[in-house]
Amino acid sequence: MPQIPNKLYFRIGEVSDLVGVKPYVLRYWESEFPDIKPSKSKSGQRLYKRRDVELLLRIKELLYEERFTINGARKRLKEFSRGDAPSAAVKEEAAPVEREPEGEVPRQLEVFAEPDSEDDEVDDVSAPARRGMDRGSVKAFQKIKKDLEEILSVIRS
Repeated sequence: MPQIPNKLYFRIGEVSDLVGVKPYVLRYWESEFPDIKPSKSKSGQRLYKRRDVELLLRIKELLYEERFTINGARKRLKEFSRGDAPSAAVKEEAAPVEREPEGEVPRQLEVFAEPDSEDDEVDDVSAPARRGMDRGSVKAFQKIKKDLEEILSVIRS
């Protein structure tokens, strides 16, 4: 976050430089985010307060770094302004991804794993059934596997 000078008011050009976006982007954000309300001088020049600059920096972070949509950023700002904790969906997004232990095939990809023995062939209906998969799913995954293997062979050649 850039250092904000200790001033009461900032003109749009200064804010544009501080935030790192063009002035027209700031004017657009004013129309999309109701909390941004710069006052205007007698000559019509926008005058932003420090709070506005901090909010604009947060909006830029949400939109450009965290890749929120305008609506998503608006909702996120509303949550923080109310002092709410992020919603369950946001917490879920931010939760670290659980990784499979080294050497183990992720459960959803078991059907693509090479069989350990002749008894565990994918064509054997009982093996996938033990994994909770129906015959139609097995056939669909076999087709996908075959298509991917063909693509891989084309890429390698």
